[in-house]
Amino acid sequence: MGASTGGYDIFLALWRGFRLSMQTAGALTLVSFVPGLLLHYLWPRWERRIVLLLNGVLLSVLSILFVASFPFYRQFHANFNQMLFTGANDDIYALFITMVQQYYLPVRLAGALLLAYVLWRGLRALLRCRWLEDCMDGVRLPAPMRWLGRLAFLYLTYIVVLLGIFGGSLGWQTAVNWENAGVTKDEFLNEAILDNVQAIYRAYNLNERMLACNGLDFTTEDIRNLAARLSGKPTDTDDLDVYLTKEAQGPQVEKPKQVIVILSESFANWPLLDKYEEIPISHGMRSLIAEDDTDYCPTFLPNGASTVSAVTGVVTDFADANLYLTTMPESFAAPYPTASAPQMEKLGYTTNFWYAGPSTWERIGAFTQAQGFDHFYSRGDFGDVPGSVWGCEDEVLYEKVLDGLDPDTPSFNVLLNASNHSPYDLDLEGKGFDKEAVRAALPEDHQQDEELLKELGHYWYADRELAKFVKAVKEKCPESLIIIVGDHADYLRAHRPEGVLVHGGRLEPDPDEPPGRQLRLLHHAPCHRQGGHGAARARGCRRR
Repeated sequence: MGASTGGYDIFLALWRGFRLSMQTAGALTLVSFVPGLLLHYLWPRWERRIVLLLNGVLLSVLSILFVASFPFYRQFHANFNQMLFTGANDDIYALFITMVQQYYLPVRLAGALLLAYVLWRGLRALLRCRWLEDCMDGVRLPAPMRWLGRLAFLYLTYIVVLLGIFGGSLGWQTAVNWENAGVTKDEFLNEAILDNVQAIYRAYNLNERMLACNGLDFTTEDIRNLAARLSGKPTDTDDLDVYLTKEAQGPQVEKPKQVIVILSESFANWPLLDKYEEIPISHGMRSLIAEDDTDYCPTFLPNGASTVSAVTGVVTDFADANLYLTTMPESFAAPYPTASAPQMEKLGYTTNFWYAGPSTWERIGAFTQAQGFDHFYSRGDFGDVPGSVWGCEDEVLYEKVLDGLDPDTPSFNVLLNASNHSPYDLDLEGKGFDKEAVRAALPEDHQQDEELLKELGHYWYADRELAKFVKAVKEKCPESLIIIVGDHADYLRAHRPEGVLVHGGRLEPDPDEPPGRQLRLLHHAPCHRQGGHGAARARGCRRR
């Protein structure tokens, strides 16, 4: 563990892991419970034997995985991951000899089987225990009490089933899964939160995502000719860097001290259209757009259909091509030539990535640092802060970022917030949201849609906190360039205002299109507006 890791982090990891393992325990219980239940009615004499046999197999597998996880972690500094599937395609004989010679496979296997046997004997003794029956022997409860007892047992079973399905929670809104489990600031503890079954499930999921990526069947000559045609350069090299290298257009201007790119969760552009001006949820962005030092482009599209596509677009500068970069080993070997952090570092900036959620989501912590970011900060670094299962509240994230900005130290910062995301569980009333004013501004047939009002309230909160943050940055670091972009629009089509399309140079409602237009707001301080520099800077930043 890291030197700064304390008792609270350890407790948080144990509690989070305990909740997550309820899901594992629930799934494993079904392996013996379902056959045992059937045998109880079909073949009672074999019920106990089969249950013990199945649990013996399960305990053996779990014990072997447990013992194997130690050398695996020493080798890869992670719980079970995609290397399991990489190893399956490797030289099996060579791997076996390595495990025997280097990792003492026979000794470890014997220890695992001994552990499984001890646990199995304990289970067998537990199943033989009849103290409850002995205590209740001869006791005759009244019929109402017996029915109440049965109802209480059924309700308790229902609660246990929910805890198993949702990972220690009673609903999906607060469920713990392998993607949001890593909430501590310690990388080792984040890996330890996953039990071995969950770690293998994670490896399987990530491997499936990688296999689902669409490859492109190009020859070297095809790529060379295409790159030359798109770049206008001669086909005299196979070095893609030569074709990809471009220079910014317009006059060279003084560099801002701070460059901040904000990827705002589900921050669709439709609330900023004139048609929806009367819905009071976008005053913050509208006030920024109205300022002289802001450039606003309402017709950009998202880089992809999900948040991870937006992240990979900003981090690597790759257009989305259904390549799950956060699962590909190449992404962790070295930064891509087009990666943003190394380029900004060459310009003299310290590079930081700030995320409201856990570092384990989409392997975002490891991915961003592998792609050249000097520092990565996530919810685990912020301590016990309010938020949802997806991350801390926006105001907390912005406060941490603001504390980390040094006006005298040039820095490049990418921020990914999370408040404007389901399960939409912010205390909007406590935040000051005027729900009735928004209700009154909606069409009559939507005014009683409480779910819609809740979602609009979260947009209002994201808008307000974003505007407050921009103003705070301008006060603390006036020589700043702030770029605000929505990662994508909201996913749900029901009850959403229609999308927009560009026609004849103006925006018109298009009922056949979802609200996919994303906010692209370039906000920079007045000191960069002299001599038209702001407009030139905006053109340079908009090239993606």
